Amino acid sequence: MIIDHVCFAVADFEKSKAFYQQALAPLGISILMEETAETTGTSAFAGFGTPDSGPKFWLGDRPKPVRHQWHVAFAAPDRASVDAFYHAAIAAGGIDNGAPGPRPHYHEHYYGAFILDPDGVNIEAVCHTPAP
Repeated sequence: MIIDHVCFAVADFEKSKAFYQQALAPLGISILMEETAETTGTSAFAGFGTPDSGPKFWLGDRPKPVRHQWHVAFAAPDRASVDAFYHAAIAAGGIDNGAPGPRPHYHEHYYGAFILDPDGVNIEAVCHTPAP
């Protein structure tokens, strides 16, 4: 694995947490750990992942305006999961930034979908395996 974890600040912690819970559920990703401002001494955090991976994707509560744009790509086990992620994220309030489909300009088997989250962060689910 190349990335150990990713964390970024969000403008509305509860709204973003609810969005990611719904959008990532089809990928088998859920909240595994939460920290409060009292336990960290700074801010609340929510760590998402799978039971096998541990928390790899973190959201931090930052009441100040978010100024940074990030792109995060989540691994999907198959193309159906990419499709399910896209539909769940749209239903959760995400904005389409690239419907599910092949992206041969990246590589022959690249299949991804892109969504803008509540803060405008470009998130993606991607599968690298050949079509069945």
